[in-house]
Order: sequence, then C-alpha cells, then structure tokens
Amino acid sequence: MQKNLHPTYQHVVFRDKAADYAFLTRSTRGSEKTVEWEDGLTYPVIDVDISSASHPFYTGNARVVDTAGRVERFQRRYQRK
Repeated sequence: MQKNLHPTYQHVVFRDKAADYAFLTRSTRGSEKTVEWEDGLTYPVIDVDISSASHPFYTGNARVVDTAGRVERFQRRYQRK
C-alpha cells in the first residue's frame, strides 16, 4: 500500500446550528474549529446549514408542488390560436 495516499480518517462533530443539533461521526474532513464533546474529549467541528434534524423532508414539513396546474397554465398562456 502506498504511503500518504489516503486522507486521515478521524472523529468529527457535525453541528446544525439551525436545529441546535450535533452528532459525532468519522470523516476525512477536518476543521480548525474544535468543540468539547459529551465524553470530555475535544473534536474538530464542522458547521452545516441543514441536516436530518432541520430538513423539511425528514421533519414532515415538506410541501407538494402542484405541477399539473403549472403545466395547464403554461398551455393556456401559449396555446396556438
């Protein structure tokens, strides 16, 4: 196996500030910022904009878009005369 080919695989905390939710996992991504986790150890932290705690699909706040109405409106607007 070649040396220095693979990135380092380490524990990282991903934090969703919108939902005030964080979870510890392993990743090849790192960060300069750190946070002290529940176990008392310090880990790099990566702030994310959206996670399963704040995504509309997972929280049940998803809306269905009426695509049929849009198609009918388009056809009415640009129908041949």
